[in-house]
Amino acid sequence: MNAQLQPTGSAYFIAKETEKPENHTLSVLVDNEPGVLARVIGLFSGRGYNIESLTVSETEHEKHLSRITIVTRGTPHVLEQIKHQLERIVPVHRVVDLSVMAEELGQPALARELALVKVAGTGDDRVEALRLADAFRASVIDANTEHFIFEITGKVSKVEQFIAIMKPLGLVEVCRTGVAAMNRGPQGM
Repeated sequence: MNAQLQPTGSAYFIAKETEKPENHTLSVLVDNEPGVLARVIGLFSGRGYNIESLTVSETEHEKHLSRITIVTRGTPHVLEQIKHQLERIVPVHRVVDLSVMAEELGQPALARELALVKVAGTGDDRVEALRLADAFRASVIDANTEHFIFEITGKVSKVEQFIAIMKPLGLVEVCRTGVAAMNRGPQGM
C-alpha cells in the first residue's frame, strides 16, 4: 500500500492518489432538540475524522431550528460521504458545503471567529501588548495592573496571528468561539 494512503483510523482511508485533503466548512440546519448535536458529532468521531471548529446556536426561534457550522478536513470523496451521511440523520433539514458553494459563486465565504485572549505582563511588554492589540483592532474588555483580556474578532488567520504575537508578551489563556460562516449573495442556506 502506498505510504500516503496508510489507514488513519477512518473507514474512508482509501482515496485516489490525485485527491488531496482540503479544509471545508459545512453548514447544517437541524431541529433544536436534545441529542441532535451528539448524533452529528458522533458521525465524525465514529469514522475517525476530526472537527477543527464547531459552532452551534438556535437561529430560527419560531421553528426551533439551529445552525451547526463545522470546519473539517478530508478528500473531496470523504467530504461527499460525510455530507450524505449527515443528510440521513432524521433531525437534519439541510447540509450545505459552504466551501463548494463559494467556488460555484466565485466569491469566498465570509468566515469569522471571536477570541478572548488573556495577557499578563508589566513594563514594556504591557505597553507592546496594548500597541499590538490596537493594531489588530482588539478591544480591552478587562484590565488591571497585572493583566489584560482582549476581545478580537476576524478571520481565523488574523486571530491565530494575534495569539502568536501575544505569546512572548505574556499570553496566559485563550478562549475561541469557532468559525461562524455564511456565503455572500442574496440567497440563503
